[in-house]
Amino acid sequence: MTAARTPPPAASAAHPRPGLRERKKTKTRTAIRDATYRLIREQGYDATTIEQIAERAEVSPSTVLRYFPAKEDIVLTDEYAPILVAQLRARPADEPLLDSLRHVCRAGIGLGAPNLAPASDLPSASEEPEVTRLRTRLMVEVPAVRARMMGSMAGTGRLLCQVIGERTGRAPDGLEVRVFAMSLVGGLTEAALYWAEHGHEDDLAVLVDRALDVLEQGLAPGKP
Repeated sequence: MTAARTPPPAASAAHPRPGLRERKKTKTRTAIRDATYRLIREQGYDATTIEQIAERAEVSPSTVLRYFPAKEDIVLTDEYAPILVAQLRARPADEPLLDSLRHVCRAGIGLGAPNLAPASDLPSASEEPEVTRLRTRLMVEVPAVRARMMGSMAGTGRLLCQVIGERTGRAPDGLEVRVFAMSLVGGLTEAALYWAEHGHEDDLAVLVDRALDVLEQGLAPGKP
């Protein structure tokens, strides 16, 4: 079963339709990712090889590795971080930063982005909830995926530093901006991990709000 996908939005002057080459690249990336998820559901993560993924996606192993340098990247790499950064830039300039972050994080959950991993392409559709749950479960259960995730957080932090610097008038590479950006990335990642560790029973949007509350208000004693 492949991930259900909604039709892409109509092109506009502000968001022109991608060219043929980009559409082909997106199609190939999607085929590789969908093939990986199907195989992992069937036989588990460790048993799934690049060669099997390539055969199921009807591409060569070298093509898989050209798009995703490691198997862990197929699970972790998503296309939502640039969209969320763009949405953050589009929020009113006088809106409190944490309010803007809450808005874009809720939008990210609607897109199926429980963590803000780095990205290279933009998506045309939402991610199926089942796939989101699988991704977060692998983040918890597979050490290689967890390690790769931790290494990828710096890339996401750099994306956020730019827009946070713009919003606050601070230097993007300043210590305070870097600390805030990485605290945000870490908080959202921990919310996703907590969600998976507890069987996806909680409302992810509520967990994200709780994570943002900690950033905004600090850690109050006696709270759950």
